[in-house]
Amino acid sequence: MDTWSGASEAEVTSLSSDCSVCKGAGFVHPRLPSGKPDFSRVIPCRCTREALDREQQTHLLRYSNLGSLTRFTFDTLIPQGRSGNPVNQELFSRACEAARAFAREPEGWLVLTGPSNSGKTHLAAAIANECISHGRPVFFISTPDLLDRLRASFSPSSEVPYDEFFDQVRSAPLLVLDDLGVQTATPWAKEKLDQLLNYRFNSQLPTVIVPITPTQDLEDRVRSRLTNPDLSRIYVVEERQDPAGYSWGAEFELQKEMTFDRFDWRRANLPPEQRQNLEKAFNLTMSFAKSPEGWLVFQGDNGCGKTHLAAAIINYRYQAGEPALFVVVPDFLDHLRSAFNPESKVSYDQLFEMVKTAPLLVLDDFGEQTTTPWAQEKLYQVMNYRYNAKLPTIITTRCSLDEIDSPIGSRLVDHKISTPFNITAPDYRSDLRSSRKRAPRGAKKGRWD
Repeated sequence: MDTWSGASEAEVTSLSSDCSVCKGAGFVHPRLPSGKPDFSRVIPCRCTREALDREQQTHLLRYSNLGSLTRFTFDTLIPQGRSGNPVNQELFSRACEAARAFAREPEGWLVLTGPSNSGKTHLAAAIANECISHGRPVFFISTPDLLDRLRASFSPSSEVPYDEFFDQVRSAPLLVLDDLGVQTATPWAKEKLDQLLNYRFNSQLPTVIVPITPTQDLEDRVRSRLTNPDLSRIYVVEERQDPAGYSWGAEFELQKEMTFDRFDWRRANLPPEQRQNLEKAFNLTMSFAKSPEGWLVFQGDNGCGKTHLAAAIINYRYQAGEPALFVVVPDFLDHLRSAFNPESKVSYDQLFEMVKTAPLLVLDDFGEQTTTPWAQEKLYQVMNYRYNAKLPTIITTRCSLDEIDSPIGSRLVDHKISTPFNITAPDYRSDLRSSRKRAPRGAKKGRWD
């Protein structure tokens, strides 16, 4: 539409002169068919509309409760998912298409299932972000956070009363409910979730639900809502792998005992800065174990605790029933070489694919292997695959990152995926040696000393 602005110099001075159309007036006169301005009408200038759009976007983002999840969009998705399994890649592609279609036209319920770290939350957040970009309101919340905020709303000091907050969630034009099934199964929690889901089910309000457990393991009333074919569509993002296929081998008896409970970051003989460094390493590892994402690279001397922390992640995942794999790099390369033997029980391809595509992998003693061209090629293939697929990986090494082969080293220092951490504590075995040498002050000698 042709427009004309008659903003005076005073108006321009008092407002903004950034806009070349209205000169800061904020409105324009549309033009008549004759080309002359229609002074009887005013319409908002495009700059005003853009400002209103930005204000609306800000309001929608604040309402959405997405927080840092605004980075999870369809543009930042890996289209085929993180799994190296072609079957899982096809499943993820279907789920991704369903999520895009739902974001364009939110209708009914969309249920996204699969193991942890398969991309379910990313898909759910991408739906929310896409809706917001088109000016549609959406409310995103995890089930544990929802119940915590409901409990907190009973407090007299709560900014939002219980009834108001519960109604906001229950009546949201589009609700994304993440991590369903991880909440504590108290009667009160069951009642609140039942009220929420029952209301949205009866009202047929658009809802995205991400269960943390398989739908068959959910309570009967919840499962009946999520599996109702008239309202709900279920998409499996990735098949759950049997953790039984991933376990400690007989050669890892020591690593089986390396748990977070048995890691002593309070080593009394260490100076404060080394103790703080060890505590940071412990907290970083614990956080990674709970939600594996990206790469974690531990550097340090022998005995500093890096292998213990890496093994503790594996033990934590096994206890949660999740698949993970611990590999000592020199041994892995030896096993690969021996797999060429016709009498080998495991084929080369099976062993290589198992390590390359493991849902979570520890590569222990990286850099201790012989640096033959063949070894470098095999390790590069593993690292490059996991880098491109963004598969969670923990690497322990005595080497500085400068000493590692450059194609691999460049991936270890890529801040977009990798978190290097140098453990400065010395060999813990020196603690044991020094404690044996020192007799406790005031200790009496034995009878035969």
